[in-house]
Amino acid sequence: MTELLAIVLRTLVVSGTATAMAVLVGFPLGYAIARRRFRGRTLLLGFINTGMGMPPVAVGLVVWVMLVRSGPFGGLDLIYTRTAMVLAQFLIATPIVVGFTTASVQALPPRLADLLFVLGAGRLRTMWILAREAKLGLAAAIMAAFGAIVSEVGASMIVGGNLERSTRVLTTAIVTETSRGEIERALVLGLILLGLTFIVSLALTVVQQRR
Repeated sequence: MTELLAIVLRTLVVSGTATAMAVLVGFPLGYAIARRRFRGRTLLLGFINTGMGMPPVAVGLVVWVMLVRSGPFGGLDLIYTRTAMVLAQFLIATPIVVGFTTASVQALPPRLADLLFVLGAGRLRTMWILAREAKLGLAAAIMAAFGAIVSEVGASMIVGGNLERSTRVLTTAIVTETSRGEIERALVLGLILLGLTFIVSLALTVVQQRR
């Protein structure tokens, strides 16, 4: 039971940290892309939309190549650590947050920001009001990003190594138990993962649907 609780907490810490980092980067970036017109914007959006469907195992492979001892950042000794797992999940989640944020802000009335400026709202106040108006899409961005990374297994397995008491999370634990023939234990872990995702999504949905 102690080890199971540790795996659950580890899963929450890794995926929660990666989601928070993706939000901190993705919200401002998505807002800027939605509000500005510049050369190459459509191409950039194409890359972002492609990134929303990136195979996690491919992301994990790229991060592994960069962090392995013979790689450019091998000296940091991050491979097979939770930090490496957070980095890989952050790269998976960020395009999702950026894509959802861009679409949400673009869906607002195009003259709304100008109207707020005329009414005396500063830049930060304007951004805050626009974020409140787009909260349905922004909350959906967080839910989609968290759901995508908490349920992925390929990247976590590659860069984390699925080390017991260190980098094993719910998804990699499910793979391990299944390979051992412990189907009942794997099913229990799967139900816990599903319940964890439901609780986080429900909390965000409550915030999203508040009037």
